[in-house]
Amino acid sequence: MSGPARAGVLIYALDLETLAGFYAQLLGAQVLHQDAEHQVLQSPDAQLIVHAIPAAYREGLMIQTPPEPREAQAIKPFFTVPSLAEAERLAEQLGGRVCGPLWPGPGMRVRNVCDPEGNIVQLRELTP
Repeated sequence: MSGPARAGVLIYALDLETLAGFYAQLLGAQVLHQDAEHQVLQSPDAQLIVHAIPAAYREGLMIQTPPEPREAQAIKPFFTVPSLAEAERLAEQLGGRVCGPLWPGPGMRVRNVCDPEGNIVQLRELTP
């Protein structure tokens, strides 16, 4: 892809390296750009910008280990993965958590996971 993406997701991070690494590995994404404040990741389906939370806003923010899912977040991005079982295993290996049940959907199976900072995302596996 050349030039800026037309759509994507921006996620703020307390730990830029850990969170960007989580999504890069989980989604099979390539790093298009990185500096001290951002990492721009491109997966086959989506562009994701992981942005370090500025110092002025970091005070009082704490991440638990294992991460506590942020149930009150206003949006939940979703991503399609080749294998839900493999993505669940990888999410936990990278410091995230599997959250809740496995749901069947039309042409897919879905499961929520949270990243190492507690942001909940839905993973989808297409089914025949």
